[in-house]
This record gives sequence, structure tokens and C-alpha cells, in this order.
Amino acid sequence: MLETILISVLIVAICMVLLAIGILIKKNGKFPNTHVSGNKAMRKKGIGCVQSQDREARKTKKWSVSETSKKENNNL
Repeated sequence: MLETILISVLIVAICMVLLAIGILIKKNGKFPNTHVSGNKAMRKKGIGCVQSQDREARKTKKWSVSETSKKENNNL
């Protein structure tokens, strides 16, 4: 059991070292952008990241009416 775990850890460590070497050797080496917004085809179709879309939707708009104002107007 311990031997299997050590072999697994060794394989993972070797893979990480090889990935790091690949990034260091490239001229502008960096990890690829796997985010949805980093994909050109998705941006072309207008598809964005859910987190970014949620953040935009939660921002208060300049001309928006708050829920409390709506309730007060209904009571009049």
C-alpha cells in the first residue's frame, strides 16, 4: 500500500516538473487560459463566464429602482 502511494506521488511530481520546464523554456511561457472568457470562439458568440455575468448583473444600474421604492409606491 505504501509503495503504491509513493509511486503515485513520484509520478505526479515528475509530471509537475515537466510542466514547469515546458513553461520555463517557452519564450512567453505561461499557463494556458482555460477560462471561458479566454476562448475567442465563445467571445464571438457572446458567451461569457457565469461569474462575470453574475457580477455584472448584481451591479446597481444608474437608473434602476430599488425594491423598497416599488413597495412604497404600491401602498399609495
